[in-house]
Amino acid sequence: MTSKKLAETANALVADGKGILAADESSPTIKKRFDSIKLASTEKNRRDYRNMLFTTPEAGTYISGAILYDETIRQKAADGKTLVSKLKGAGIIPGIKVDMGAKPLAGHPEETVTEGLDGLRDRLKEYAKLGARFTKWRGVYRIGETIPSPACVVANAHALARYAALAQEAGLVPIVEPEVLMDGDHSIDVCEEVTEEVLRSVYAELAGQNVWLEGTLLKPNMVISGQDCPEQAGVAEVAERTVRCLKRTVPAVVPGIVFLSGGQDDELATQHLDAMNKLGNLPWKLSFSYGRALQAAPLKAWSGKAKNVSAGQAAFFERAKANGEAATGSYA
Repeated sequence: MTSKKLAETANALVADGKGILAADESSPTIKKRFDSIKLASTEKNRRDYRNMLFTTPEAGTYISGAILYDETIRQKAADGKTLVSKLKGAGIIPGIKVDMGAKPLAGHPEETVTEGLDGLRDRLKEYAKLGARFTKWRGVYRIGETIPSPACVVANAHALARYAALAQEAGLVPIVEPEVLMDGDHSIDVCEEVTEEVLRSVYAELAGQNVWLEGTLLKPNMVISGQDCPEQAGVAEVAERTVRCLKRTVPAVVPGIVFLSGGQDDELATQHLDAMNKLGNLPWKLSFSYGRALQAAPLKAWSGKAKNVSAGQAAFFERAKANGEAATGSYA
């Protein structure tokens, strides 16, 4: 794929009023979600659940792309059509998670580095043939008294950059996801400091690997208080600090920033995104790439029952619409 095509895909993913559905939960993660509705995590149930989301009428009005798991990009629905074809038919761009998860970082207890670079070139070629047009790789950073360490910051940034270069080589847009976790009792001040350090490292490594930024997207955490912090920052402060941090670190040529929800309440994640867009004067599009914040309501409404598919789709469309409006700063 040419640079022009990479840019076209990246910009399509952050088209006005649209964002990305993160449907790339690993088998253990989706099992936890199914446990909440007392449903067995079988291949068929996972397929039927994701098919329900992907075939929601008019979902493409607010959903530009969907990040898939390896199992999902290969699956066929009950009618024999691939789930990828269902997405394409809805005007939704298929994407794929390509990392192999966060593993213990040797010599650094409590910290991780994301693995999956070995064999990635060949896997990317296969995913492109299966219909993917973009990819995602997540680096994870925990905040503690002495962490994240410089070694953790650099190791994950380097992996993200090498992944991004390989994705572009394969003609796929890389979504770069450095996530500073909200786990802990740290203040919003500490979150802002760590997020800035992480993003500076990531963009230095991307430059070192000759990644073409116009053909990438960033998927970061918001600058937010730790979930156990006794003082929780309000919506306006989260918006202001997040945008300030991003303006300090993210080059203006990046087409868009698609936030992860990171365990936030559904409504709060929407409010934060809306408040950021209402600030205006932004060099990049700000949108969403939510998993749980888009799926919690439809999962509960569906509850694994065929008779509830319409209810699940209605709940999904409602969350997609709310976040689509927030992506333009027009959420009431």
